[in-house]
Amino acid sequence: MATPHIAVLGSLNIDLVAYVPYHPAPGETMTASSFAVSPGGKGANQAVACAKLSRSKPAPGSSSAAHGGDETAHVTMAGAVGDDSYGALLRANLEKHGVDVSGVAVRAGRKTGLALIVVDQPSGENRIILSPEANHSMEPGAFAELSAGALGKSGLPDLLIMQLEIPVPTVLEALRAARRQGVKVLLNPAPAQALPDEVLDGLAHLVVNETEAAMLGGVEVAVLDDLAGLERVAAAFIGKGVRNVIITLGGRGVYYMSADGRKGLVPAEKATVVDTTAAGDTFVGMYALEVVGGKFEIESAVKKANKAAAKTVERVGAQDSIPWRDEI
Repeated sequence: MATPHIAVLGSLNIDLVAYVPYHPAPGETMTASSFAVSPGGKGANQAVACAKLSRSKPAPGSSSAAHGGDETAHVTMAGAVGDDSYGALLRANLEKHGVDVSGVAVRAGRKTGLALIVVDQPSGENRIILSPEANHSMEPGAFAELSAGALGKSGLPDLLIMQLEIPVPTVLEALRAARRQGVKVLLNPAPAQALPDEVLDGLAHLVVNETEAAMLGGVEVAVLDDLAGLERVAAAFIGKGVRNVIITLGGRGVYYMSADGRKGLVPAEKATVVDTTAAGDTFVGMYALEVVGGKFEIESAVKKANKAAAKTVERVGAQDSIPWRDEI
């Protein structure tokens, strides 16, 4: 049996992270407890999550790329970085974790994307400001071009994962191209914004948090406060053509619904929260591996993804906090 292929089309950012005792009020100047510079971006985070969770932890001094025979999925990243040191760092870090970077373009004269992140240390909650830079150089048609080039070398993916940190027209055209080629798509529409209904028609997997579900569903976030509201919003997505809907609820757990009638609320895993950065991306990575891993069962996939995300929040950072397969 051939190794499944997951392609991630999305953002690559360098995270500039300040850890603070509490989130500052408007106009307040605060001294951070510590500061870190690390590889990030929702696209790159999800690619690294897929790669790390598909492999056992390498021995000290060796890279994950050297353990290719151990992988349960081949992971390709498609995106763009600037021709600067941050871009080189991002590509190197992806490769270190076994991600194929042949689809990551280096844009001459452009800067690599940046994320300014403030982490509240007592709660682990974060606030993020994005500066897309090279990420917004991804033009419509990028997936079709990559299918004929970098992605084509590994064969068409069994699953395409996308978010919304690259231009929406690029995401829409990639969805259309994937449908034409019979490639299943997992969409994580973050940051939250309204999208046309065509996005949902035939979408294999929709993974959203409460804010994203409310925005995409055209309802107030408060509607999702009870089980009846969650069911109503998820059913509306199913009615518009989504096959599997996942709504992550933080400490409340995860609600799921599939087109074949399976539905339920999975409680949150117990965890000591240190930093929530990349928790959602880890969830997506583990869930995606379950999708391509053989017989897919939505409740089991959600439970495993929940467990992986809980491990992530107990560690500081983005890609470094994502666990390896044998750490789950």
